Amino acid sequence: MQNPKGNILVIDDNKSILSALEILLIPEFNEVTLFSNPNQILNELSKKDYNLVILDMNFKAGVNTGNEGIYWLERIKEAKPEISVVMITAYGDINTAVKALKSGASDFILKPWDNEKMIATLKLAIQLNISKTEVLQLKERESGLKKEINRDERNIIGSSPQLTNVLNLVKKVAKTDANVLITGENGTGKELIAQEIHRLSSRSKEVLVSVDMGALSETLFESELFGHMKGSFTDALETRQGKFEIADKGTLFLDEIGNLSFHLQAKLLAVIENRQFSRIGSNQLIPTNIRLICATNRNLENMVHDGLFREDLLYRINTIQVELPPLRERGNDIFILAEFFLKKYSNKYNKPNLKINQQAHEKLLKYSWPGNIRELQHTIEKAVILSESSVIKPDDFLLRHPGSLNNNSSFTTLEEMEKQMIQQALEKNNGNFTAAAEQLGITRQTLYNRFKKSEDVQ
Repeated sequence: MQNPKGNILVIDDNKSILSALEILLIPEFNEVTLFSNPNQILNELSKKDYNLVILDMNFKAGVNTGNEGIYWLERIKEAKPEISVVMITAYGDINTAVKALKSGASDFILKPWDNEKMIATLKLAIQLNISKTEVLQLKERESGLKKEINRDERNIIGSSPQLTNVLNLVKKVAKTDANVLITGENGTGKELIAQEIHRLSSRSKEVLVSVDMGALSETLFESELFGHMKGSFTDALETRQGKFEIADKGTLFLDEIGNLSFHLQAKLLAVIENRQFSRIGSNQLIPTNIRLICATNRNLENMVHDGLFREDLLYRINTIQVELPPLRERGNDIFILAEFFLKKYSNKYNKPNLKINQQAHEKLLKYSWPGNIRELQHTIEKAVILSESSVIKPDDFLLRHPGSLNNNSSFTTLEEMEKQMIQQALEKNNGNFTAAAEQLGITRQTLYNRFKKSEDVQ
């Protein structure tokens, strides 16, 4: 029969006791180490992993208070909080036993002991240590995972009054659990602001889960947000948690909330109001404790007026609204961001010492930046890639011009033409993807996928 897991360290000043324990324990456990001097304990624990320490209560002749054992017990628990410690003594003082248990001992054994009870007690203590160690490792992994998920190397760059006002509001809002609606044009940095709210909140040690609502088809909405049980529908090959469940105790960021269809808005509202939901295929209600942040580039009040967005849902998600200014209204932030992206891509493409000359700076400032920060980022990246000298000049910036859809000579690729058509259709339909898709003769999902792709390659 294979020995159970378990390395045991025994400390007792009575050598006959050590011999008896050695004979008893070696056949039952992986490794047994014995010392008579408690001064060796901490050094030994630092060198080897032990599951259990068997510790005598008294080490001086004629002293039966148990204080020495309590002292070393406390030192052991300071060094190894998860380790199990079983106290052993010839004196059955109940007060001493209670004191030892309060100080972190797993159990208390009297001399002389019953061998079977002794082995059973030690195996339980070792199992307790293994369980504590596994829990500790899981917590460490979970903490590391949360840090990795929440890690963000991007920065909120700028010092304009418009941005400063936004960040001051973010600092106030972040301290609460109020639902936040972030509005602004595409590319203004709404997701970055959501991350900043989470970072400054009391939930910052928990996970921030982001969901692109525009990318969710209606058939996947409930499965993605609320989860499903194995076998609840054709492709449900395993039970899966939804985003609400994953984000529990943390922050849930719903991007592109304005693209959610009317009847799905009702399902989202019910969860927000009741703070509970059930997975597809299950009647069990699961409570949810999330901080909700939503974002959109659309005017939800106009959508409410047009019957496209539920007024009660707008009130629920819009406790505080954070409006992000477009880049064209942020003045010298354009220069600050341009220099930031210049440094980033100069390093990435191994083109050190690149500079933007004064005329190029003026061109950046005069441009309207319909794609905002995202467009500026891609513009700088392309300029760095294509630059043939150490100075970036105005002609190195490939900027689009108003009305370019009707000027075929302005297009260099089919992708650019498609991008302009998508943008014009969305502008004509006030950002309504369904209406724009009908105008272009494609499905809403195809339009959304192509829109996202065009932003990425801008």
